[in-house]
Amino acid sequence: MPRPLWSGAISFGLVTIPVKLVSATDDRSVHFHQVHSENMGRVRVRKYCEAEDREVSAGEIGKGFEVAKDKLVAVTDAELESMPLPTAKAIEIVAFVPAASIDPVRLSGDSYFLQCDGQVAAKPYALIAKALARNTKVAVAKLAWHGRERLVLLRVRDGVLVAHVLKWDDEIRDPAELAPKDLEVTDSEIDEAVHLVESMTTDDISGYRDTYREALEAVIEAKAEEGRRPPEPRTGDEEQGGQVLDLMAALQESVRKAQSARGEDGGNAEIHEMPESKPKPKKKTAATKTAKKAPAKTVAKKTADAKKPARRRGA
Repeated sequence: MPRPLWSGAISFGLVTIPVKLVSATDDRSVHFHQVHSENMGRVRVRKYCEAEDREVSAGEIGKGFEVAKDKLVAVTDAELESMPLPTAKAIEIVAFVPAASIDPVRLSGDSYFLQCDGQVAAKPYALIAKALARNTKVAVAKLAWHGRERLVLLRVRDGVLVAHVLKWDDEIRDPAELAPKDLEVTDSEIDEAVHLVESMTTDDISGYRDTYREALEAVIEAKAEEGRRPPEPRTGDEEQGGQVLDLMAALQESVRKAQSARGEDGGNAEIHEMPESKPKPKKKTAATKTAKKAPAKTVAKKTADAKKPARRRGA
C-alpha cells in the first residue's frame, strides 16, 4: 500500500472519523525521458530565475499569482495553511444523494482510498461504510487539499470508503452547442441501436487490457536486448473500416458481430430486415388489359366444366 497523501477526519453531524487518504490507482503508463538524439544524453529541466539569471534550488522557490501583466503577488505556504477553512483537516460531508444522480462528467479521474486511522476510528468507519453499502446513496463532501477546496464523492468498495474528486459546477462546460441539429432518426434505427446496446451489455469489464502498453513494453524489451529484433507490427489482420452508406445495415451487422463475439446465435435478439423498395406500378396498355382478361375466361370455362356430371363408365 502506498504512503498516505493526507490525514484528517471524516465529519458528518456529530461524528468524526480519523482517516488517511491513500491513492486508489497506479499509473501504469510507460514514461520516457527526454534525450539528446545524437548521444543519448539526458535533457533535464532546470529551475531558472529570470531576474538573477541563474539556476535556483527548490528551497528558494515560492508561489506567486499574476494579478496583472508582469505583476506578481507572493503567497506563502504559511498563509495558505492559516486560511480559515473548516475542510483543511476534515472531509466534511454536506449531503447524501442517489448514486444515479451524479453525472459521470463531474468525475475528474482522481480516486483515493480512505484508510481508517487508529482503532478508535474503526467502529464509526465501519458504521458509515455499512450504511452506504445498504442503500443506493453516496456521500458528497468538501475537502481542502493541495491549495484548493475540492468536492468529493464518497462510496464503498469491498468495505473500504473511496473518495472520487468531482468537478465544481463552474468547471463543467455547457455542451448544448455541440449537439447535432436538424437531424431525423427513425424509430427503426433507434430500435436497432438498442439491440446493439443489449448485445454488448456486460456486468464485468475486468478482462480488458492495455494492449498498446503491452506492445510498447515488448518493443522496449526487444531494443534493450542486443541482437533481438522488435516484434513485427500486425498488418492485414484487422478489418478496414469504411464509409457507412447504410446506417441500418451497419447497426444490424454490428449486432451480429457482437453476438458472435459473445458466443450467441442471435436467437434472443430480433433482427429487422431492411424493407425493400417497391417498384413503381407500370402503366396499363391495351395489350396488357387483353392479356389479363384471357386467364379469367379460362378459369370460367374450367369452372363450368367442373359442374357437369361425370359420365358413368360403361354407359
